[in-house]
Amino acid sequence: MKGKILIVDDEAKYREVLRGWLSGDYEVAEADSGAALQKAMTEEQPDVVLLDVKLGDADGLDLLPSVKKRWPETEVIVLTGAPKDDSEAVAWAVEATKRGAFNFIRRSGERFDGAKFLADVTNAMERRRQTDETSLLRRALETMSGTASPIFQSAAMRDVVRTIERVAASDVAILITGESGTGKEVIADLVHAFSPRSKGRIIKINCAALPRELIESELFGSVRGAFTGAHTDREGLFRQAEGGTLLLDEISEMPVDTQSKLLRVLQDQEVRPVGGKTSYKTNCRLVAATNRKTDEAIRDGKLREDLFYRISAISVHLPPLRERREDIMPLANSFLKRFAAQANRGIKGFTPEAVERLTNFEWPGNVRQLQNEVQRAVLLSEGNEVGPTDLSISKAKVPGEQSSDTNFTLLEGVERNAIVQMLKDTGGNKLETAKRLGIGRQTLYNKIKAYGIEV
Repeated sequence: MKGKILIVDDEAKYREVLRGWLSGDYEVAEADSGAALQKAMTEEQPDVVLLDVKLGDADGLDLLPSVKKRWPETEVIVLTGAPKDDSEAVAWAVEATKRGAFNFIRRSGERFDGAKFLADVTNAMERRRQTDETSLLRRALETMSGTASPIFQSAAMRDVVRTIERVAASDVAILITGESGTGKEVIADLVHAFSPRSKGRIIKINCAALPRELIESELFGSVRGAFTGAHTDREGLFRQAEGGTLLLDEISEMPVDTQSKLLRVLQDQEVRPVGGKTSYKTNCRLVAATNRKTDEAIRDGKLREDLFYRISAISVHLPPLRERREDIMPLANSFLKRFAAQANRGIKGFTPEAVERLTNFEWPGNVRQLQNEVQRAVLLSEGNEVGPTDLSISKAKVPGEQSSDTNFTLLEGVERNAIVQMLKDTGGNKLETAKRLGIGRQTLYNKIKAYGIEV
């Protein structure tokens, strides 16, 4: 789609020159006076306005604030003929910038540097595009967080968001890694919301939740009679995600033989239903996620190396919440606002003691655990603020203090006891303990630290 430019100049010869330069690449409209500009501001918003300083019935600099107020995302390039002297030109340029102009272009008599002018217009268009993308990103984040405040304040997560911002517009496959509960599904939602496929569907499947014998039918579809119980044709998720995005969560839990068939689908862009004789083209963007370390998953035979290279053209890692503590309170406040509204509670925030406990906790369950904790606190709190007694999480462990199982929630206590027992069974062998528990070695280390387990 062509960018839209509005030329505001009272001299027809200059409007003609500018239109000649621009009309091949942009959609161009004209206004020959301040009054015509005011009328144009009731119509469709342009991407760039070329505004002359001296109009027959108005001063362009005086009109500039009105243009920016009416069209805040529109970039304005101020044009002027030769002023009396250089100092006057500098004063005009400074004033134009103060009032919101993107740039100030000075022309001298009949001469006009067309190459520089077109370069300035291109830069203004690029700024306008970036403004649109940033606005879309903000709306996507607000939609997912339920709040207009930023939920990612840590440098690590800002880097993740910037990466998504740059690559979401393409169709390249994305692999999201990180511990359970770090927000991988939220990032997948962001990729979809920020992409040209956002008007389509985002289909999600947890590969670990499906029985081995059903996962291929779920992914690729199946025809009637393909296997016992296949009484009708089944539409697979690839077809359901046509024109949109398909999230394969916990992809390293997918059976290896199914991974081989998935690789073929990604290479050929064709899907053949189970039991079918013909294939059909597929057009969806693939996002994969895993809570395993990919090198360990490949080494342990859980993830095919060739599939890994296919799905990780762009790889995004989400650090655990304990490593980005700047995000804890923005997230907690976001959850508080959402759950308080849902429960029709007038809870406004957290007491300083509650904030201290939230920010110092290790959060072995990451963002998911924080969300559940805030929801529970909202339901149990009796005041207009959440206090430390409304929280089920323990205080931060004092160095040298022995941990007690009573400092944890019921589920955390069960998990802690399971880890302690398995460590006893393996004689303290952490690698063997992690294998038996079905978790990554680093995840085990993190939980040992979070629960204060002494090995």
